[in-house]
Amino acid sequence: MTTFNGFWPALLTPYTPDDQINFTVLRELVDYHLAKDVTGFYICGSTGEGAFQSTDERIKIAETVMERVNGRKPVIIHVGAAAINEATRLAQHAASLGAAGISSIVPPVVYNPAGIAPFLEKVAAAAPNLPFYPYLFGGSINSLALLKDLAHIPNFYGTKYFGANMYEMGQIAAFRAENWTVFSGMDEQAALGLMYGAHGVIGSTLNFMPGVYRKIVEHLKSGEAEKALEYQQRGNRVTQVMLGMGFVGCMRAAMSKLGFEVGEPRLPNLPLPAAKRAELFTQLAEAGFDELAGL
Repeated sequence: MTTFNGFWPALLTPYTPDDQINFTVLRELVDYHLAKDVTGFYICGSTGEGAFQSTDERIKIAETVMERVNGRKPVIIHVGAAAINEATRLAQHAASLGAAGISSIVPPVVYNPAGIAPFLEKVAAAAPNLPFYPYLFGGSINSLALLKDLAHIPNFYGTKYFGANMYEMGQIAAFRAENWTVFSGMDEQAALGLMYGAHGVIGSTLNFMPGVYRKIVEHLKSGEAEKALEYQQRGNRVTQVMLGMGFVGCMRAAMSKLGFEVGEPRLPNLPLPAAKRAELFTQLAEAGFDELAGL
């Protein structure tokens, strides 16, 4: 199996004004990131709003991205869904497209935590020849215990971990010595996640400032931790502006500064009110958005 590293945008999904998938802009976004030389793509995850899309929409998104990338970069397709039959269908489809791997959140509604591992095992088994990377959120679920419950799955080759607990990150990164990839999923902690053993970064803010994370990765590889942390802090100033005003809506509004009209998010995500756009752009300018997006 392949192991991965580097910096991967959690690609957002653009919509038309009437809430259809905007495939023209989706292709343009892929081209933009290819020109930025990102390491790979992670699609239809939480940033891509896969949970708020129909299975048919997600299939078409995956086909469009895979066709546009055309083998130039690896693509991991998030296939998690509330319904197990939909998740397995998406996993099988990802395999048919030649994806580099599949990922899945834990089931969104869980009455008995003992059912999480069997759910994920069935998703992984639907694409047995693809690496499987469950998406773990640090917090209520014991991530390490879940990893142990999944360890017997033949194509379980890593995870994406979204959490600020670096002690837990270090344990997850050390879970296996080989054939193991851990992605840091919390953008604000990317440099620390890599320092604690993560192999790569997948994040939302890579949609508009992937170069920040390239710099973080490069400086850490060169042993320049102080410079990596400097870029982390600069990127975090932009992220903090968006968190303060509603991250998802701000992220989509900010993409227009790069020339991409990606539409409004789908409910339950909320758009940025039109009256707030000027304030957002002023704060982004003060935080250094233009320079960081241009890296």
